[in-house]
Amino acid sequence: YLLDVSHMRKDQMPRLIEGSDAAGQLRPELAVRWGLKDTVTIAGGAGDNAAAACGIGAMNEGQGFISLGTSGVLMAARDGCNPAPETAVHTFCHAVPDRWYQMGVMLSATDSLNWLGRVTGRSPSALTGALGATLAPPSKVRFLPYLSGERTPHNDVHIRGSLTGLDVNTGPKEMAAAVIEGVSFGLRDSLEALKATDAKLDRIVAIGGGTASQYWVELLATVLGLPIGLPSGGEFGAALGAARLGQVASGGACVEDVMTAPEIRQTIVPNLAMRDQYDDAYAAFKAAYPAMKSIQ
Repeated sequence: YLLDVSHMRKDQMPRLIEGSDAAGQLRPELAVRWGLKDTVTIAGGAGDNAAAACGIGAMNEGQGFISLGTSGVLMAARDGCNPAPETAVHTFCHAVPDRWYQMGVMLSATDSLNWLGRVTGRSPSALTGALGATLAPPSKVRFLPYLSGERTPHNDVHIRGSLTGLDVNTGPKEMAAAVIEGVSFGLRDSLEALKATDAKLDRIVAIGGGTASQYWVELLATVLGLPIGLPSGGEFGAALGAARLGQVASGGACVEDVMTAPEIRQTIVPNLAMRDQYDDAYAAFKAAYPAMKSIQ
């Protein structure tokens, strides 16, 4: 059907292969130009989040990661296909055979902090650094992180963000707290959507630039109710995953030996003393979406 409506033929389509299989060889003249050996295998490869899952070894049910990049992702590896389009959870084949993954995606994660930085003239690290090292109670200011619309769980391209609860004492520190809380609550939305598909996550690994703020990681652990592991040094995201797919495709290793979890240098656990307060704040966050939608 898709070929018919796009006026294309099946013989125009590339052959389908697994992300960890060899798709072909790099042309020798390019290999020489780039200073590589004569024979370079090209793997089928993966999208960014499937590659990141390969990088942190999220292969099986119960394994997953949270990515605090420009956008935000909460990903869960699955042993089977469990689509639930009504939740706006994304369901895909994994980059390796016989595995799947699902993820909730928000469009403005650290990008929300970047926006606040532009408005206040402060760097994102300065904004989060001003929050200190001790997790504070939920902010009286509420931020809805829908600066570019939202995916999970709303699939709403028209909704836009908001800051409410401002008063004369609200400054950059208070707004920074509200922004990272709003992003964290948005990722909690993704967790609740994943739970509706029976995805199991007992703990997750955190990657992405936002993990430089330990305050934010503790906030996320508390909002999600999950321990969050921080990998020991190095890059354990999509770049490493792509390299691992290439290693398997070249015939030098198997998936089980290569797609392993990183050593965890620190595990941040939920702040139980703050858990109930953040649950209440999350409930208020959820109620704000339909209210804001009704006036935009």
